[in-house]
Amino acid sequence: MAMATHLLRNGSTFWLRRSRPSALARCLHLTTCLDKKVSFNLSDIGEGIREVTVKEWFVKVGDTVEQFDNLCEVQSDKASVTITSRYDGKITQIFHSIDELALVGKPLLEFEVADEEGDDEDTSSSSSSSSSSESDVESVKTAGGAAIDSVTGGRLITPATPAVRRLAKEHKLDLAQVPPTGKNGRVLKGDVLEYLGQVPAGTNVPHPSTLAKSATPAAAAPAAPLAAPPIPKAADRVEALKGVRKSMLKSMTESLKIPHFAYSDEIDMSNLMKFRAQLQSAAQEQGVPKLTFMPFCIKAASIALTKYPIVNSSLDLASESLIYKGAHNISVAIDTPQGLVVPNIKNCQAKNIIQIAKDLNALVERGRTGSLTPSDFADGTFSLSNIGVVGGTYTHPCIMAPQVAIGAMGRTKAVPRFNDRDEVIKAYVMHVSWSADHRVIDGVTMASFSNVWKQHLEQPALFMLH
Repeated sequence: MAMATHLLRNGSTFWLRRSRPSALARCLHLTTCLDKKVSFNLSDIGEGIREVTVKEWFVKVGDTVEQFDNLCEVQSDKASVTITSRYDGKITQIFHSIDELALVGKPLLEFEVADEEGDDEDTSSSSSSSSSSESDVESVKTAGGAAIDSVTGGRLITPATPAVRRLAKEHKLDLAQVPPTGKNGRVLKGDVLEYLGQVPAGTNVPHPSTLAKSATPAAAAPAAPLAAPPIPKAADRVEALKGVRKSMLKSMTESLKIPHFAYSDEIDMSNLMKFRAQLQSAAQEQGVPKLTFMPFCIKAASIALTKYPIVNSSLDLASESLIYKGAHNISVAIDTPQGLVVPNIKNCQAKNIIQIAKDLNALVERGRTGSLTPSDFADGTFSLSNIGVVGGTYTHPCIMAPQVAIGAMGRTKAVPRFNDRDEVIKAYVMHVSWSADHRVIDGVTMASFSNVWKQHLEQPALFMLH
């Protein structure tokens, strides 16, 4: 039987009909996909970051990439971030070289991507006109871009690119089951990866046209799960500095103008623990309820200052001269309800351990009751801090200007050590860290000072000579 072929044209779309009894016409789609260029802008990466430095490119001009392929690595002042592609296409331009600044919201590179969207619109209009006059057309395009196949009983063919169809085929996945986020209901590669659980849920934001389409009754999608209620933003609290904290602001600002250097050592406190135990009852009789290690450390420091007076000096920058202090007014850090304060014990060079213990206890009591006076803080010449009472082992103390040195002691703990006969014994060891003003004191002087201090603590009988 004779067959006639008719070529119908609507816009840029051609339809090929073959007429024969009881046969359906075949639809031949001849429109080529148009290429268009899109700019890939640097998106907001959070933390208030407005610019980044490009550290490395993983692609070059002419490379073809797919969605989620790595494009480049950028560095902010907080972290490194790897930027991935949102498109399938070919790179036509890169806007930044290595180590150049890139601004958030500005183009990073340019893609050439396939534009199949106009093709869908033309086909839609063509199908509506031809379906009203030709009842034997085999397939027509819907407004959303899907095709209704009369041979398969009206099943919707989901719009997607060949790369996405290939990915779905590899995973034996029906694209009709994948929620689309592309324009006019197109399934993107990211949609497939999200459906397979290879990227976090919510990575792909639906195109507005897809949202509008899903709102119609004919294409109503299952209701999305309710979003979690937003977490209320915690309010900040502004409090003006006052009291001890305001004083710390000033003193530490001056302190960090000093070029510090540190020297550390460990002290075997085993002999001093026994020596202190022997003096406890005598100390109680003289008005010291509990004799701690601190008075011994203060007296040992005074003895070392006598031998190395430069550690007990202050620097006069205006005249570029050193002032050697005659009195050993040793400042001691005390934790009080108002904060950490540093009063000093006056004239330690003229006092024995029991006298120093009494003065120390008096300062602690006045600190707890908030009754320390300005004279308690005036004229300090050297500082000691006992961080060990809090629990720390090591620290790096800051010098209190105009002093030139400070020491900080950690907690004493039992550790294994070798004695003179190479036998492992239990020893009580304390670590000390010294900070010194390197404009005035060199490392050898600080080490020598520390050795004298250490010698008296490890051999406490030497205190009897002072």
